[in-house]
Amino acid sequence: MEEKKKIPNTTITRNTAEFSQMTGNIYETVAVLSKRANQIAAEEKKELHKKIEEFANNNDGIDEYYENREQIDVVRRFEQMPKPTLVATEEYLDHQLYYRNPAKEDQEQQRMEAMENALIADNQ
Repeated sequence: MEEKKKIPNTTITRNTAEFSQMTGNIYETVAVLSKRANQIAAEEKKELHKKIEEFANNNDGIDEYYENREQIDVVRRFEQMPKPTLVATEEYLDHQLYYRNPAKEDQEQQRMEAMENALIADNQ
């Protein structure tokens, strides 16, 4: 995974008001961030396993363990990457995340239908 923006690996104090602006609810924001962080973690895991498989030996012997310098470098690079939660948070704050809440969409649809029905009833 290529990093487009430098994301700090350290703890940053955040203003919770910023998080609730887009969704209107801090808890909904946390749910969005956790789902995105899980997606990022799954992508990174796939990429890591793909790169490690390149170094896999065909030997079946468990006793034979060889330290491969390139494999260690790959693992270190992944360890130094920002955590998925930090990446998801930066994406959210930079408005790079698309999210939707089907429950809110259903409520909005029902409200619109009720308004339309009320207008139709008033016109008759």
